[in-house]
Amino acid sequence: MIPPAESLLRYDNPVLVSKSTDRKSPKGRALKVSSQQPAISTPVPPPPKSKSAANEAANQENEEILNIILPPREWAEGNQLWVQQVSSAPCTRTDVIHLEELLDTKLQQRQARETGICPVRRELYSQCFDELIRQVTINCAERGLLLLRVRDEIQMTIAAYQTLYESSVAFGMRKALMAEQGKSDMEKRISDLENEKQDLKKQLNEQKAKCESIEKRETEKRQVEEKKHTEEIQFLKRTNQQLKTQLEGIITPKK
Repeated sequence: MIPPAESLLRYDNPVLVSKSTDRKSPKGRALKVSSQQPAISTPVPPPPKSKSAANEAANQENEEILNIILPPREWAEGNQLWVQQVSSAPCTRTDVIHLEELLDTKLQQRQARETGICPVRRELYSQCFDELIRQVTINCAERGLLLLRVRDEIQMTIAAYQTLYESSVAFGMRKALMAEQGKSDMEKRISDLENEKQDLKKQLNEQKAKCESIEKRETEKRQVEEKKHTEEIQFLKRTNQQLKTQLEGIITPKK
């Protein structure tokens, strides 16, 4: 396993927990048994707790709460298992200023975007928020637990938005594929209609040519018929004139 990268969250020095030949629980401790027996069997009242003991108990409780809020990180190097717990050292105003400067430096070094969605910026601000939770928890455990609820709610909201974004992207891709498929179908239909249009144009030109040919033939036929009819009329007129002349010759008496 690769050792964890540097984080804005302050950790203690890593501790070697176990090796390949010694697999012991990190929480397991050896018990010391005294070989001497007490000389007096009467019960002895426990000594009153001093302020240092009370402070030590409070620090121990804060460390347990810190380990619950911010669990230790583990990694393996070869056959060795290392554990690194969150630091329980209190912070000062200088530490907060240094944290802000370190955050700005990390943002510049990792070239985080200032606007929009940026995983790098989100990761760094999450680490900074965890460090603030650690600092607050050392002074007030209840406030740290409340901040933990706020952090979990923010992460849950971001996860919901991420799921919504992924589903919307998938929906958009499906719609794009459907549109692309519909586009290909429409292009095929347009091509078919264009071919049909060309065929109809060809048929129209053929019918026009056929119609012109028929009109020309009928025109020629009509002209021939008109000429023939005119000749017949002229012939009938001449015949009528001749018959009229003959009739007048017959009717008119001779002198």
